[in-house]
Amino acid sequence: MVSWFAGLFYMVRLFIYFSETENENNEVKSILKKQFQIMQKRLWYIISWPAMILTIIFGIMMLILEPGFLDKSYMHYKLSFVFILVIYHLLCHVLFLQQQQNIVKFSSYQLRIWNEVATLLLVSIVFIIVLQNTLDWVYGSIGFLSIAILLMLGIRIYKKLRTKK
Repeated sequence: MVSWFAGLFYMVRLFIYFSETENENNEVKSILKKQFQIMQKRLWYIISWPAMILTIIFGIMMLILEPGFLDKSYMHYKLSFVFILVIYHLLCHVLFLQQQQNIVKFSSYQLRIWNEVATLLLVSIVFIIVLQNTLDWVYGSIGFLSIAILLMLGIRIYKKLRTKK
């Protein structure tokens, strides 16, 4: 799971760098794009996809060995977030395929926001497991929204600081 998240975090970071090459001159842009495409391909196929597949296999094995986990409500919430994470991974794959064809559809700002979706999913999954049944939905929802707001504020502050330079 840790490798899967690391791959997703770094992959979207590479998407950001790739999109920022659009502001470079043609020679620099060409060199950087080729390098980022190589890095993306290696990260995606050597780390991210295998880590996701192994995480899912081990998760299914755990549920087969301990089916009682499925009787617990928190496990259903966790599995829902894992399902959303798989969808996020597949959407990242679409972005990967686009960038491999030199297609840039999103700005670096939009991709920075996209990168924080994985952060929210990670925090949610970990908190659900750590707190299990002690987590009241009201407090959980408030915490989730608070983290999302803090991440968005952080992105906006970073953007303002970056544009001042």
